[in-house]
Amino acid sequence: MSELRIGLIGGTGLGEALGAESGHRHEIDTPFGKPSDAIVETQWAGVKTLILSRHGPGHLLNPTQVPYRANIFALKKLGCTHILASGAVGSLREEFRPQDLVLPDQVIDKTHKRPATFFERAAVHVEFAEPFDPILRQILQEAALPLPTGEGKGEGDTTGASHSAPHTIHSRGCYVCMEGPAFSTRAESLMHRLWGGDLIGMTAMPEAKLAREAEIPYALIALVTDYDCWRAKPASAGALEHDKVDPFILLKEILGNVKAATANAIRLMRRAVEAMAANPQRLDACPALHALQLGIWSDKTKIDPEEIERLRPLWGKYFESR
Repeated sequence: MSELRIGLIGGTGLGEALGAESGHRHEIDTPFGKPSDAIVETQWAGVKTLILSRHGPGHLLNPTQVPYRANIFALKKLGCTHILASGAVGSLREEFRPQDLVLPDQVIDKTHKRPATFFERAAVHVEFAEPFDPILRQILQEAALPLPTGEGKGEGDTTGASHSAPHTIHSRGCYVCMEGPAFSTRAESLMHRLWGGDLIGMTAMPEAKLAREAEIPYALIALVTDYDCWRAKPASAGALEHDKVDPFILLKEILGNVKAATANAIRLMRRAVEAMAANPQRLDACPALHALQLGIWSDKTKIDPEEIERLRPLWGKYFESR
């Protein structure tokens, strides 16, 4: 494998915590426009890291407006080999509590306004049964804080959670990615639970799918900020329990959960990067590194040479004879 370069995608707090202010800023242009922000190259544990703020300076880009294709293409162009991403989510399950972290293993894509492929002039079909890289997820699980003495997986807990006060790290979960920017109706929230969803968010897709097309192994740390609206129950006829809560207090609580979960996620990311640096050979087995090997279904001799060149950072190695 080429030199290890780990892409870290998240909010501005992530970059500050990992030393992005002292790194080198790459202003990249791509066939899909400019990414959300400059990509900052720095180092952690002797490994080059490429830090990207998904929503841009000042968090001005809503989830639909994030230039996902430009973001992933720019990371690929800079030699990114693996991606660890973070993102805020609402909980669809009682056991996924605010401030918990979740390492999703599945996703349900409900987005419909976002370009979801790089390959618009060729038939390219990547395997996506396991949307989040299993080896990166395992590394993140191992990097989770150790269990306190006498504690462990509780009776009836089927989440594979690692309990570590004051938060819990769940080793799996199904992430429902909605379009937004408005949140779900209660009927939608209940439907997502019936589908088997555990988390609801707005940014995992098409980010994870594009990373697969770019042959970059990708794992996500989901930051639980609050319970989605399924949990609110009628307090009395004509009145809802959540109507009695001061919305400003509720918002303050959610922002506090975001801050706490972000701190937990940064700690986990740091430990994971250290583990990746200590044993980079382990990463050679990531399945996504060869996602296009059987994915290009078009006759390669018929693909427009200009298109091959336009997307060369993504699939150039499969056209070496041309």
